[in-house]
Amino acid sequence: MVAAIATAVVSLPGVAAAFGPPPGAELSVEKLQRIDDFFNGEIAAGKIPGAIVLIQRRGQPVYFKSFGKRNVDTGVPMTTDSIFPIHSVTKTITSVAAMMLVDRGKIALADPVSKYIPSFAAMKVAVERKDERGKPVLDLVPPGRPVTIEDLLLQTSGITYGFYGEGLAKSAYEGIYLGDFDNAEFAERIAKVPLTGQPRTLWDYGHSTDVLGRVIEVASGQSLYQFEKTQLLDPLGMTSTKFFLTDPAERARYAWPLPKDRHVERNSLDVTRWESGGGGMVSTITDFARYAQMLLNGGTLEGKTYLSPATFAAMTTDHIGPGSGVERNYFYFPGDGFGFGYGFGIRTDPGNAVPPPPGSPGEIKWDGATGVYLVIDRAQDMFFVLMENTPSERVRIQARLKKIIYDAFSK
Repeated sequence: MVAAIATAVVSLPGVAAAFGPPPGAELSVEKLQRIDDFFNGEIAAGKIPGAIVLIQRRGQPVYFKSFGKRNVDTGVPMTTDSIFPIHSVTKTITSVAAMMLVDRGKIALADPVSKYIPSFAAMKVAVERKDERGKPVLDLVPPGRPVTIEDLLLQTSGITYGFYGEGLAKSAYEGIYLGDFDNAEFAERIAKVPLTGQPRTLWDYGHSTDVLGRVIEVASGQSLYQFEKTQLLDPLGMTSTKFFLTDPAERARYAWPLPKDRHVERNSLDVTRWESGGGGMVSTITDFARYAQMLLNGGTLEGKTYLSPATFAAMTTDHIGPGSGVERNYFYFPGDGFGFGYGFGIRTDPGNAVPPPPGSPGEIKWDGATGVYLVIDRAQDMFFVLMENTPSERVRIQARLKKIIYDAFSK
């Protein structure tokens, strides 16, 4: 299946002329200095505490700077070894780890999740309707087919987040985070709440990748972190990427948000048993430089292959576009012009905005709740990473940074 998908991938140079910078466009280092003015202005206005930006092209950094403070309370400056919560960018790492197991024949995309978590065989789909008095009620109906590993990767499982949107199915997630639990117990909690839709009918952001983390544990015989550490993180040299910070020296490097943004329920300074594959990791800019370069290379780095060419192609192909039967609701986070692959947003077209948002065909991206932002532009042999802990300002800052970068390309 992976090989069949790979043959359908359009070569990036052939489609690059549709929008975005022309192939081989010059990137003006002088124009990239506008990034300095932007971030220094945001910090001076008290909107963000600090940030780090890395732009790397053709294997070499073309822009790499730190701004502001790691902790505004203590006045410690931002340094390149600062450790940031990456929240949902964790999903990309979990997805890569899962696809490594697909490559090894340990799991298959078509496998039902119940093969690894038996309680999923009894899951039901919530259908909300009004009773005779007009009061909303839930009917529970069988799924048309089992939730599969591919559904978890695509966020089309019907497993959602309970903290955005409305409805009785969403409210069923109330209390799901209470207490201390590990990945196995959390998967059992998910198995007890209804799916919000039939599998592969709606892209609905949620705990799919957390469940995928438990599948990795069952298939590998290791904890999620131990599998990722031994098979992906350590080989890549990502020594600061983990779920919890227990070493005092590492805890001191944690990048804090402004006081107004310190309302996230969990962070990696609070050590629990839950290794959230959907949002629980921390990392550094130097670790992500390694990870991003591996993705830019198509799944390899320094002679080591992490993902086969066919598997990488499958991961970075849109699987939910026209003809897939998958709908998009108001909370379609990949955004205008993007489809979705296995764990990443994939740029498929210019989108509806005029002019189109910046970027290139085939762009691979994702971001997290604190503003960490990863963009892989294979058409330009470039990636950029933004590290910040700025929940309330992140969307605006990400958009502005991306515009500055792409405005620096020659037309």
